[in-house]
Amino acid sequence: MAKRDYYEVLGISKGASAAEIKKAYRKKAIEFHPDKNPDNKEAEAKFKEAAEAYEVLSDDNKKARYDQYGHQAFENGGGFGGGGMNMDDIFSQFGDIFGGGFGGGFSGFGGGGGQRRVKGSNLRIRVKLTLEEIANGIEKKVKVKRKVQAPGTTYKTCSTCNGSGQVTRVANTILGRMQTSSPCNVCGGAGQTIDKKPSDADAQGLKVAEETVSIKIPAGVVDGMQLKVSGKGNEAPGNGISGDLIVVIEEEEHDKLQREGDNLHYDLYVSFPEAVLGTSKEIDTVTGKVRIKVEAGVQSGKILRLRGKGIPSINGYGKGDLLVHVNVWTPKTLNKQQKEFFESMQEDEHFSPKPESSDKSFFEKVKDMFS
Repeated sequence: MAKRDYYEVLGISKGASAAEIKKAYRKKAIEFHPDKNPDNKEAEAKFKEAAEAYEVLSDDNKKARYDQYGHQAFENGGGFGGGGMNMDDIFSQFGDIFGGGFGGGFSGFGGGGGQRRVKGSNLRIRVKLTLEEIANGIEKKVKVKRKVQAPGTTYKTCSTCNGSGQVTRVANTILGRMQTSSPCNVCGGAGQTIDKKPSDADAQGLKVAEETVSIKIPAGVVDGMQLKVSGKGNEAPGNGISGDLIVVIEEEEHDKLQREGDNLHYDLYVSFPEAVLGTSKEIDTVTGKVRIKVEAGVQSGKILRLRGKGIPSINGYGKGDLLVHVNVWTPKTLNKQQKEFFESMQEDEHFSPKPESSDKSFFEKVKDMFS
């Protein structure tokens, strides 16, 4: 089933401010909260949908990519971006949005138990890709150093909160007795503390280990785009959930091709005799070499368009084109015989410029490139 537009999910416009986005999400979260709608699968689905929308629209970087590429900015890689959130993700990331008078005795952490599952920190890496890899999509295997639970580490129930993850305080006010709850400051809301740990583990019972992670990168990504591999960041202590691995795309320069959006540009140089007589040339593309025909009498500045030889759209809307810019190379030095030949041709009508009505100006050619 196709995903709904994130702005539609939260009932806001594209120009909504950060405060309006948060307010709209809080309203939806209250309406469809699991504690308010027990055993209601439809409400649970809408609760997750709203959280997914908020995760993207509350982040300036993700919001910009979503505005430009839509859902495809996160979904093409499988497991990247805003999709696939579960209840633990939601409550660990956005539980604080329910604080301060949420009302109704909601736990904010699902199931009414109040225990918070701590989430490990995210890791960030940069992955360099060639134009060929970007054009075809690729699966990269990278080595990542991440924190994992050290073997032999055990945990016990927090004695301060008795495993609930919450500390309740009662105060007498002019309005009567007021009860408030907050995450336990001893266990951080996890409900557990370390019982035993090996000597090489840190204070949370974690140690650094190197792991090879496979990353599926979809075709059409752009420089600076961030992809998310869920659960491959640092692990969390106890019954927590792992953070995510954020993959930042870095596009390597090609020695002959230049990228502009989904289109590619190639500078083709031909000699003066080749321009006069016509020729065929082998050129580079992101899928291999191809041979193209250059018609006799070609003019410098001519643009040959090879349709579908560019970069696939990240939105899945086909491929860009390869634009071949023909440049006629004028010799800088001539021998005596060559010089005499061209001098004799100066008054020849065949060498006199005769622009045709079909020959477009430079600005018209630029306009055509973007049409």
